[in-house]
Amino acid sequence: MFDPDDLSTNPSAGPAFPDLLAVDAGRRRLLGTALGAAALAFLGRVPVARAASFDAAPGFESVPVAADDAVHVPPGYSAQLLFAWGDPVSDGPAFSPDASQSAEVQALQAGMHHDGMHYFPLPARKGDRARGLLAINHEYTDDGLLHPDGMKTWTAAKVRKAQAAHGVSVIEVRQRADHGWEVVRPSRYGRRITAYTPMRIAGPAAGHARMRTAADPEGRLALGTLNNCANGHTPWGTYLTCEENIQAYFVHASPAPADLARYGITERGFGYRWHEFDERFDVRRHPNEVNRFGWVVEIDPFDPASVPVKRTALGRFSHESATHAVASDGRIVVYMGDDQRNEYLYKFVSRDPYDPQQPERTRDLLDHGTLYVARFEAGGSGQWIALVHGENGLTADHGFGSQAEVLIRTRQAGDRVGATMMDRPEWIAVHPVTGEVYCTLTNNNRRGGATANAADGTTPLAGAQPPVDGANPRANNAFGHIVRWREAGGDAAATSFEWDVFVQCGDPALADAAKRGDIRGDAFGNPDGLAFDAYGRLWIATDISPTSLNKGDFAGLGNNALLCADPVSGEVRRFLTGPRGSEITGPCFSPDGRTLFVNIQHPGENPGERNDPDRPKAISAWPDGAAGSRPRSATLAIRRTDGGVVGT
Repeated sequence: MFDPDDLSTNPSAGPAFPDLLAVDAGRRRLLGTALGAAALAFLGRVPVARAASFDAAPGFESVPVAADDAVHVPPGYSAQLLFAWGDPVSDGPAFSPDASQSAEVQALQAGMHHDGMHYFPLPARKGDRARGLLAINHEYTDDGLLHPDGMKTWTAAKVRKAQAAHGVSVIEVRQRADHGWEVVRPSRYGRRITAYTPMRIAGPAAGHARMRTAADPEGRLALGTLNNCANGHTPWGTYLTCEENIQAYFVHASPAPADLARYGITERGFGYRWHEFDERFDVRRHPNEVNRFGWVVEIDPFDPASVPVKRTALGRFSHESATHAVASDGRIVVYMGDDQRNEYLYKFVSRDPYDPQQPERTRDLLDHGTLYVARFEAGGSGQWIALVHGENGLTADHGFGSQAEVLIRTRQAGDRVGATMMDRPEWIAVHPVTGEVYCTLTNNNRRGGATANAADGTTPLAGAQPPVDGANPRANNAFGHIVRWREAGGDAAATSFEWDVFVQCGDPALADAAKRGDIRGDAFGNPDGLAFDAYGRLWIATDISPTSLNKGDFAGLGNNALLCADPVSGEVRRFLTGPRGSEITGPCFSPDGRTLFVNIQHPGENPGERNDPDRPKAISAWPDGAAGSRPRSATLAIRRTDGGVVGT
């Protein structure tokens, strides 16, 4: 699985690999001691012992701000194109440059708009340096690119093709001993999961009346997953894909009932028009279908015949991230954000511990446990409030007749218990040694008033405009920030925590103090993707809206970027810049740390021209480069040219 060369033989490669194994295997033991130092570092008193940091050994030269249609990485690094929209996952047809492939062909190819992903190692074969599986989300579609004539005409076949371009790809990849990475074709692991793949519904909401439809009267079998944004994985080797903006696809006549309005359902959605040829997306005709989306879906990437499972115990909302930690008693904790303005942070704590000696018990480990929502108190303390039927006002007289209803109406439950509204909580990362938890808060232009979500859950999605608070300190938070917390006693299952703001993003060159931020190092804005490497470096991907890129207050930040931060010193360095209009997302690493996989999403995006068939000629031709070619989201494999560990 790992590179045969011992990392300790390469002085530039960072700590020896056996040391990393010791860190991982003894994580709970380390937490007891490391958190003692970490607690002081959290208050700015002493540094935490760590494997590597910028102030000890700068590992790469920052790349400059860029605004061109290319990917840039530091000197001494290479970025290899690995897997782009339309590439076959196994032995299917190749990409059609004119987008003429059918829905059936698209279902054998990479979907659109790569987002979260994770690498699962496999045993290397002769001639391979490494081999594994990549599970890759495909968040949404741009129908102006997906169809030859965009949406000039609209048909059932186009809806089916758009649904085929959503979901998840599982591909087998390998690094040859004398070459870079490549997709293995054919591969028995190659698989596409789409917006019409059958999925099992599990957990407390399975079978509930609100989950039943005419096509599924038992409420236990859903078709498809969509708007798959961020992700997670489990210690037992499964992939967690997060369903985010479900309001994009469902429609209901205005005014929508309060429960639908709370989830942003409108009479138009985001203009996908699926409901015209797939009636399950018309809430008026199928009122419960919408309740079957907005969950975390568990996928076994090693078994292409396995049925994905929607884990309802983890709650229903615009899921961004499903990052796990292991509690001191072995229970699994999953951290999640609800990526909308003035929504909440959650964590799920399993009822039972994970026992690697009894893998059969993991089959339903995520179906039993407690979902919590965060309340950030003034002064740096915080509480996790249990979302349990019968507790904290979650009773029948407040609209919660069972635990299933608490989970189906998770946002309303958070309203009822008085959770803290956050500035779009997105990706979450857990430090591999200290256990500190970091969360990106991308932006919020609806803060600074006095209107909170109503306790009865009737405030529409766009209605809240809460006052500033310590954890969300800017009224018009255009640039976003990153908050971090430390669980009480270093135990991920604790019900209290301490927090601070790791960084307020911005551009120090701006005159407005509220927009300058407090960055130490390279300026950036709108943090989104987040990941730690095994050495404790924090990787931050940005998602400045294409409507703001290189304009106004964001003019000095250039195209979206991937940055690397030292959690102790707070220094930030720009590692990668993307092509025009793209978002950087999905950072993850090979187990030896020598390859960084990252996704370039929606290159050339211009929301005002999303359905314009002439758009490909205008903004970006990445990665193919030919004039007029359709821009394609893609996965990159980034390595040091000397074979060392990325970032050191």
